[in-house]
Amino acid sequence: MTVELSPNTQVILLLTAPLIGGQRSDASPDLLSPAEYKRLAIYLREKKRQPADLLHADDASRLLHDCSSDIDAERLRRLLGRGFLLSQVIEQWRARAIWVVSRADPDYPRRLKERLREDAPAVIYGCGDRALLDLGGLAVVGSRHVDAAVLEYAASVGQLVARAGRTLVSGGAKGVDQAAMRAALEAGGKACGILADSLERAAMNREHRAPLLAGRLVLISTHDPRAGFNVGNAMQRNKLIYALADAALVANSDLNRGGTWSGAVEQLDKLRFVPIYVRSTGAPSAGLDALLHKGARPWPNPRSIEELERIIEMPIPTISEPSPPDQDLFGQGAPGATTSTPAGTPDIRSTANTTGEKPFAEAEGVNARIAQSQQSNVQPAESLFDTVRASIRQLLVTPMKDNEVAAALGVLPAQAKAWLQRLVDEGMLEKRKRPAVYTLKQSGLFD
Repeated sequence: MTVELSPNTQVILLLTAPLIGGQRSDASPDLLSPAEYKRLAIYLREKKRQPADLLHADDASRLLHDCSSDIDAERLRRLLGRGFLLSQVIEQWRARAIWVVSRADPDYPRRLKERLREDAPAVIYGCGDRALLDLGGLAVVGSRHVDAAVLEYAASVGQLVARAGRTLVSGGAKGVDQAAMRAALEAGGKACGILADSLERAAMNREHRAPLLAGRLVLISTHDPRAGFNVGNAMQRNKLIYALADAALVANSDLNRGGTWSGAVEQLDKLRFVPIYVRSTGAPSAGLDALLHKGARPWPNPRSIEELERIIEMPIPTISEPSPPDQDLFGQGAPGATTSTPAGTPDIRSTANTTGEKPFAEAEGVNARIAQSQQSNVQPAESLFDTVRASIRQLLVTPMKDNEVAAALGVLPAQAKAWLQRLVDEGMLEKRKRPAVYTLKQSGLFD
């Protein structure tokens, strides 16, 4: 894919990108920070203008002057004057098959616009088939320094994802990320690697050459293709991994530190793009136990393609707060954007916690559901149990004991037993004696 930059993308690069590799790149004026560019983009949208107008419009000088109340106009002029430097790095990107897309482009990844909205990265660099970015899939993440057993575990999950024809979403870091991604690709599957650094080096890696050419791998970064590792950059890319997935598995995590921990906690406590699962077999992990207490779910350890499909495709049941229509930063709706979340990319909220407070949804979501049930003459208790039923149905993709269900939902064992028995009576579940586990009936809703 050649590097053909739209006028808007060229201007965004001039304002925000270091353009590493050209002459005097180290002498570039201060770049706009993500927050500064966001403010500028919002200002342009309000004026019904676009980034390219800062350079190409007849009244470009006037527009730069009008922006000076927030960002110094002379600073903007210096940044916009780096055209020759940009042309040099474009040639370097073209030689390495690296493409660039900005929020102003219609083929910017839809999932990032819909989930991150105005906080979606202004520019994305990539190599490979960008269509893979909107396929969803399973994100597999974990610590860099793990033992061989955890690496084998991650690889087995990657192989199953490939067999299911799903996409493996990864941070591309050493350890768990690379083990899962490599296994998926070696099994003939597809993968998205969201890198924190060194995109150019990864794109030229011999290991990646065949899947890139075959359209089974895409590598992206929000940082210059030659940029080295930076802890802050690694932390920032976590939300992109989850935003591009349908579900996520944390294979290993340190406790209260590290990128894996911070990214999972951010999802559980704030963003809630996807359901978060944690490894439920093998050596114990204090970090994974803590994530369970925060609302993550034990990984059901699917053995078949069908079981994995159920995990990836089934959203955590909840009532989401209505969200405003998705727009880019220049007054144009995202491609195919609607006011509701498209099928396959639900606005998911975590339903489990172990505090005993607000189980299955935030209090506001429960209140909204009760109000809705009252308007439709449905009893609030029945409406709430609909959520319980759907939660247990997803948990029991693989058989579980009643105390395991209680721990996953964050409720007392007696309460879990009562719910499970009701679902047995309804005919959705069956209770096996040896071992004493609950499982979905084969004639249930999955048939």
